[in-house]
Amino acid sequence: MRILIVRLGALGDVVHAIPVVAALGRGFPDAFVDWAIDERYAPLLDLVPSLDRRVVLRTRGRPAAGWGALRRELREVRYDVALDVQGLGKSALVARLSGARRVVGFSTPFLREPWARWLHTESADPGRRRHVVDRNLGILGALGLADRDWSFPIRADALPAVDVPRRCLDPLRGCVLINPNAAWSTKRWPPERYGAVAAHVARAHGRPCVVIWGPGDEARAAAVVAASAGAARLAPPTDLVELAALLRAGALLVSGDTGPLHLAAALGTPVVGLYGPSDPARNGPWSPDDEVVSSFPDCACAARRAGAGREVHMVRRCRERTGCIDGVSVAQVCAAVDRRLRCIERSREVASRHA
Repeated sequence: MRILIVRLGALGDVVHAIPVVAALGRGFPDAFVDWAIDERYAPLLDLVPSLDRRVVLRTRGRPAAGWGALRRELREVRYDVALDVQGLGKSALVARLSGARRVVGFSTPFLREPWARWLHTESADPGRRRHVVDRNLGILGALGLADRDWSFPIRADALPAVDVPRRCLDPLRGCVLINPNAAWSTKRWPPERYGAVAAHVARAHGRPCVVIWGPGDEARAAAVVAASAGAARLAPPTDLVELAALLRAGALLVSGDTGPLHLAAALGTPVVGLYGPSDPARNGPWSPDDEVVSSFPDCACAARRAGAGREVHMVRRCRERTGCIDGVSVAQVCAAVDRRLRCIERSREVASRHA
């Protein structure tokens, strides 16, 4: 069997779909599994060994040329089934262009763009599962698989070394990573608050902090460093694979609901997640030891939409003068960091006693 997964982006959403690859490997060990992905996130799939091939949509440069090249590459393989795990018209079109005999998408309530269903040949109902990882796995019901194992086969051992973490940490007391950036402005906690958290980490735990950043984010990251009273330093510029290495090396990540948080969770790095306009029950970290500080239950925009009878998991545009992420206090985040770091220390003590 030849299977194509379609999840073009973004980073966190790609991470959330990786358990689908693992489940297909367990359910159909002889199948060939490919993944269609936007070129911005394609390097991450090099770290997923159970994939046979990644099919890249070139989104930089001339869009028409990128789509033409994608179609030609897809048609090199006779796919039996294409799984549209994204639920957009764009992803449904990619699945259709594959020429697969079966093009499977989610049932209408779970599509981000309902009209995408016209490009699917059949639909899968994931049921009333709240977390997006479990919903993604629900698409496999169309193939007769009921696998619900959340495993993330990412080759952490193949990640390259990153200079800054190795310079500022010793092996047993890693740094606390801070990610102040997010694509949505409504998910960005103020830099001065992140700086205050970094100062608390240095004062209460004696750990250095490193602020990570991506293209266009350096100014916010630098503002966190400036507000940290010398407790934080700026990470070097990193590509996606180097970011994964940095996340793997850290002792803890403090971040809003965005791609680096989900990648860190998939790599097994402890997390403290800050949630405002999105529901941590759907997008939150999945380790029972991880910490979430959320103002989502008090989100006025979400409440208005829910009052209109709509299922609400996130609010992209805030209509309030003060965003709900601002309802998360420095004291709450510092307390969550304290709990998570104590949990890490307890785990190490238990491991050392049994070594």
